[in-house]
Amino acid sequence: MKRNYKLLIQYDGSRYFGWEHQPNQDTVQGRLEKAVYVVCGDYPDINGAGRTDAGVHARGMTANVFMDVSYTPVEIRDLLNENLPEDIAVLDVRIASNNFHARYSAVGKTYRYVCHYGDYPAVFDRKYVTELEKRPDVKEMKKAAESLKGKQDYASFCRQPGNYQSTVRVVDRIDIEEDNGYIIFNFHGTGFMRNMVRIMVGTLLDIGCGKLRAEDVPKIIEAKNREKAGHTAAAKGLCLMKVDY
Repeated sequence: MKRNYKLLIQYDGSRYFGWEHQPNQDTVQGRLEKAVYVVCGDYPDINGAGRTDAGVHARGMTANVFMDVSYTPVEIRDLLNENLPEDIAVLDVRIASNNFHARYSAVGKTYRYVCHYGDYPAVFDRKYVTELEKRPDVKEMKKAAESLKGKQDYASFCRQPGNYQSTVRVVDRIDIEEDNGYIIFNFHGTGFMRNMVRIMVGTLLDIGCGKLRAEDVPKIIEAKNREKAGHTAAAKGLCLMKVDY
């Protein structure tokens, strides 16, 4: 009998073309599909909570898959990890209800973006942080972040907004912290569109560097035009931290 299994996964996305399976490309989902095949002898559909872009990392990606196996959840976890590369790991496997779907059942997500500035680069964090030429004005970025929060139309902060039925989202938390040369952005919301967090970070950094003003944010949102927002921050600084259910 097939059961629905909920998987908690982490991965270093540096060498992958994102989460989603793509023909002739190395993806996280593609690697997981191969590992699942070893466990159950089939290539069942694996549903991820989101579609992280190429180079984006995850500490708390959730997925679900239906399998007909006699293994316990712990045995499934161990078998999957034995057949996954060292930069992907399944942290937990649990039996879920049949109507659980990693993407459609999600009610919130937390993303983190990390930057670094200083006299020399962060060598050991180089794959996970975006280096800045100088320290941005954190106070101005925090001021701008207040205008970015809420239930709003984020079309200006989305790549290809026409692909979505609605570009309205709820972003209820944006925290910006500074710690010994690192600037850490934490975002929580009901859901995020393609490149949305990276465009918001890029816009906040442009404000912090004086290319835009904090007062511009409401106008950018109102414009519903990607060209009005700031640059798209590099993928490597972004990490999916947690999915809420």
